[in-house]
Amino acid sequence: MNSIELVESFSEFKEFKSIDRPTMMRVLEEVFRTLLRKKYGSDESFDIIVNTDKGDLQIFQKRVIVADGELEDPISQIELSDALKIEDDFEIGEEVFNEISIDSFGRRSVLAARQTLISRILDLEKDEIYKKYKDRVGEIVNGEVYQIWKREILLLDDEGNELVIPKSEMIPSDFFKKGESVRCVIKKVELRNNTPVIILSRTDNAFLAKLLELEVPEIFDGLITIKNIVRQPGERAKVAVESYDDRVDPVGACVGMKGSRIHGIVRELKNENIDIINYTNNTQLFIQRALSPAKITNMELDNENKRVSVFLKPDQVSLAIGKGGLNIKLASRLTGYEIDVFRDTDDEEYDIDLEEFSDEIDSWMINELKKIGCDTAKSVLALNAAELVRRTDLEDETINEILRILREEFEEE
Repeated sequence: MNSIELVESFSEFKEFKSIDRPTMMRVLEEVFRTLLRKKYGSDESFDIIVNTDKGDLQIFQKRVIVADGELEDPISQIELSDALKIEDDFEIGEEVFNEISIDSFGRRSVLAARQTLISRILDLEKDEIYKKYKDRVGEIVNGEVYQIWKREILLLDDEGNELVIPKSEMIPSDFFKKGESVRCVIKKVELRNNTPVIILSRTDNAFLAKLLELEVPEIFDGLITIKNIVRQPGERAKVAVESYDDRVDPVGACVGMKGSRIHGIVRELKNENIDIINYTNNTQLFIQRALSPAKITNMELDNENKRVSVFLKPDQVSLAIGKGGLNIKLASRLTGYEIDVFRDTDDEEYDIDLEEFSDEIDSWMINELKKIGCDTAKSVLALNAAELVRRTDLEDETINEILRILREEFEEE
């Protein structure tokens, strides 16, 4: 293997790994200086010239001419008589340069140098990838699905670098095929056994924040700021926004004309329902907005314990709680207050929609009761346990537990 082959093999790595030319020259020179030290004991009397454009590498030995019989170091000195064989007009004190052939190192040494070269380049590439992505945490990146495993998916970026998105960082309804393009946010960059691992996410709040920034110019320009984001990935999200310009409506700007800006984000997040809320320092008003679309009648704040009791009309309770209690959970996380809901009514004949019990009773059980025409708590309590067992596919123990939950609600009232 000659110098041209070595440089060409290096250039292949350079082309694919985007290592800059100065670094390429430095590494190649270091590898050959190591060879020189092994063979001659020192590399001080040698110059290495790397021409990356031509794929050429030359090594020159520099020796000072001394009088015959005064040679002390054959590596850095040459006797006059030997120098005159090279050029007949050399004089004592002048420098002689002669080119060292790559072949003179021996095939085994050259092959070892190539392996060292490859190893150094791979290490450099790892460093480059780590530095590149370490500075991009929080940014959105596109990757192509390359391999699908049980616990994670391997993606490749435009340069062929490997990116990983764990299943835990995917929206539950995400389903990707090999070759498909996926958009994620860079969550973190780790070093595992000196190898950079770029971990992506589609469930992180930063993903939604960046999507909003891309779709809403006012956020990108800093006119609107995102104060807080809470999410149940793939189901619902609440985003509190604030405008620094009184002329800009933050909610309207984020939603867009007829929802034009928010629709694209909703599709990207697999139809995740996104509530855009106008942030305010007024705690009561902020809690009221966070519980939207429910309308609150009254509330009692306990700032010391970060707890609030909200009172609503019976027909607003299910809206405040939301399916599976999701709306009230997200509102609580957004505002930082534990929210307790109470029905504000003097009517002893009021009823409660079964959906309001979705946090205690499984949805499939509620659906079974709805099939026989029982949409409210009192319509269920109007039937005895035996009748409910006969008319539904629910077992005795299940029916008894449902009746207990419903009765306790009215006893509390």
